[in-house]
Amino acid sequence: MDTRVMFLDCPAYMDEQGTARCGLPAAVQYRYMVTSTDGPLESAKIRCPRGHWLNGPVEALTWEKHPSPAASTATRTGHQHQF
Repeated sequence: MDTRVMFLDCPAYMDEQGTARCGLPAAVQYRYMVTSTDGPLESAKIRCPRGHWLNGPVEALTWEKHPSPAASTATRTGHQHQF
């Protein structure tokens, strides 16, 4: 039985403008695989001490704490790429 606990920084937004993140350590409740056209995606359900619950691909649940200067400029000016 594996008893290790994995943590991710909670990516939940704390304000309506989408600029402040929670950032508390969120425990991974369980991990699972999801199929996609590009192959399987590692996914997880996480929960932080503030009560945020998030569920989805691990790469969508992780965030860059210190974005590059170009990314932060794009965020401040409202020029973001949407795919």
